[in-house]
Amino acid sequence: QVQLVESGGGLVQPGGSLRLSCSASGRSLDNYSIVWFRQAPGKQREGVSCISHGSLTTYMADSVRDRFTISRDNTKTEVYLQMSSLKPEDTAVYYCACQAWGRLSTLARDYDYWGQGTQVTVSP
Repeated sequence: QVQLVESGGGLVQPGGSLRLSCSASGRSLDNYSIVWFRQAPGKQREGVSCISHGSLTTYMADSVRDRFTISRDNTKTEVYLQMSSLKPEDTAVYYCACQAWGRLSTLARDYDYWGQGTQVTVSP
């Protein structure tokens, strides 16, 4: 069982930055593929970014490419989503999820463990 916790959300003005963190209480996540999803009210869940186990490959959705970056910390216990040049349309609850040794995927069904989500609000 892997319990994921997201942090780092909040209220930010358009053009601002936030860094979201996904952790599992100090457990190494290096053998897990991690995805960040987001869901805004009334909209479908969107796979924003993912990073493969071992950080071999990453994926960024077109809607956030060149603005968001996904990475792991050196201890491999956290995965970050660095968000820059934020727009009001980035407002959503952001969730991280993981699967052991999984392929790079933005399909929710591929992920076994989920966090509770963190709210990101981009507003003047």
